[in-house]
Amino acid sequence: MPTIKLSDQLLTLLRQKNLTTKELLLIADDGGGKYSLRGGACSIGTTFTLIVLDTADPDYDEPLVNAQDLHMWTSAYDSYFFSAGLVLDVVNHQIMLKDNAHILDSAVQIANGATVLAAFKTGTKAKGEGC
Repeated sequence: MPTIKLSDQLLTLLRQKNLTTKELLLIADDGGGKYSLRGGACSIGTTFTLIVLDTADPDYDEPLVNAQDLHMWTSAYDSYFFSAGLVLDVVNHQIMLKDNAHILDSAVQIANGATVLAAFKTGTKAKGEGC
């Protein structure tokens, strides 16, 4: 099971947005996943998004263990990009995802999963939100 450290700054942001009781998916936003907002072949493994859901999605069944016991999930595909020391933090008003080796994304977005899926059905593009 992958583990992730959540900084105090990130927890403050999630509390401000009333997201601490939601199901949160951490996805590689590379254009291929069902909630993917951006990306494509050139950005595989370089952009990530926190998708907010009201209920769990069985396609994202790998828990991201965290000390705060937030309901965080990923998929087998997405976890391929994660290494030891995974951390979500807020730096310069942006959400940063890093591990022991490097920064994975310095501008992780937050997006509502239902809004993303609805936009895909209507052919419009949903946008994530920054911090």
